[in-house]
Amino acid sequence: MVEVKSVKIDGEEIHLFKSAIYIFESSLAFTLELDMIVTEVVVNKYRKVDNLIMEIELEDGSIINSIMHVKTFTGGLPQLNLFCELDDPEEYSNINRVNENDSWFPTIEEGITLEEIRKVDMPIEEIKIKLNLPIDQVEWLKKQKKGGLNELFKELISEYWNKSGHKGS
Repeated sequence: MVEVKSVKIDGEEIHLFKSAIYIFESSLAFTLELDMIVTEVVVNKYRKVDNLIMEIELEDGSIINSIMHVKTFTGGLPQLNLFCELDDPEEYSNINRVNENDSWFPTIEEGITLEEIRKVDMPIEEIKIKLNLPIDQVEWLKKQKKGGLNELFKELISEYWNKSGHKGS
């Protein structure tokens, strides 16, 4: 059926690696669901948000505007699952349906790696390191600016990383 062309969250377009949009049919309700492989940066930004204003552009040119609830999954590739209840699933006749009793379910993780995702947007994390150094080195470190130290350690680690046979930085 129809594929997702682009997605905007709260007006901001995000990079999609793979996605699946479908109507989930249970004995209780119908929900419109959007599963997306995105960057870790996007997951971190939205993981603690309950509801998002979504604009989903489909390949057939139609646009779905909706407030959707957010679920994140741990393990595997970074992904978001967005969903909202539907009053009338017939409005979305061009979208695949998945029944709670079906054995088929959309899989979107195949064919993409975490390394490929990180080439698009590498997450930056803060780390605290405790070291035992001679006092003169400690005094020198304390005089340095945080940004300069970040660059210094990034270069040192990249140099060691590359010498030890790892690819990338």
